[in-house]
Amino acid sequence: MMTHDELKKLAHDTRTEVLEMCIEAGTGHVTSSMSAVEILISLYFGGLANVNPLEPKWSGRDRVIISKGQCSPLIYSILSSKGFFPKDWLQGFAQKNGNFGVHLQNSVPGVELTTGALGHGLGVAAGVALAAKMNRDLHLVYCLLGDGELYEGSIWESAMFAAHNQLNNLVVIVDRNFMATTDFTENMVALEPLDKKFESFGFNVVTVNGHSTEELISSMQGLRSRKYRQPTVIIAETTKGAGIQSMSHIPVLHGVPPQGAKGIDQARKDLAKGIL
Repeated sequence: MMTHDELKKLAHDTRTEVLEMCIEAGTGHVTSSMSAVEILISLYFGGLANVNPLEPKWSGRDRVIISKGQCSPLIYSILSSKGFFPKDWLQGFAQKNGNFGVHLQNSVPGVELTTGALGHGLGVAAGVALAAKMNRDLHLVYCLLGDGELYEGSIWESAMFAAHNQLNNLVVIVDRNFMATTDFTENMVALEPLDKKFESFGFNVVTVNGHSTEELISSMQGLRSRKYRQPTVIIAETTKGAGIQSMSHIPVLHGVPPQGAKGIDQARKDLAKGIL
């Protein structure tokens, strides 16, 4: 397992790779990707998700379902670093005859579910977790949600289902960057107190700094032992656009790479300032 300093270095390199992919393609959800970097680094390189890049469909693998499919350049970068496919595939991101589209697609090795339309991932994850319990399989099911997804009613239907069936093999991670597509969440329909909402639906709730690999890994390390009879939700508080100051906290930049030569240069300079 990598040290936390190594994880931080990998997070920085991943941000750089994602930014360059999106600049080259002229599209891609940069800010949505940047907020979730440490979450996915922790899952795949922090000893949490049990997967085998040489056998992507191995039946004993943990299932990692990325419901916020807009962060596809990030998951493609992570999976290539993990060894699921060659790095040079990334050059085809959102390009004609390339391997990857803008939204996440399950034809890519290591991707469990095609997503992009929001609110679907948790329902699938809950079903997969229930099937695992019925089959007495021991793997975990991780599901990454964006906080903007929480406006979808299907999320809460799935949450009720998960708690009712005591799916303690289900780990939901909310990328809580406090922004949706067009505005800050608390200016729209307030989501807070989010922890109390999940508690009322029957979840074991943990809130962490979503850019701290130490806190993320510590919060999920013991879950495989099934300490709780409830599903768990990790509320990972993050910054949309983290690492690129000129793109952070600006809702209108959802779904676009930096614009123009000046914008691209500034984004690169922001990232070059160093590790978070």
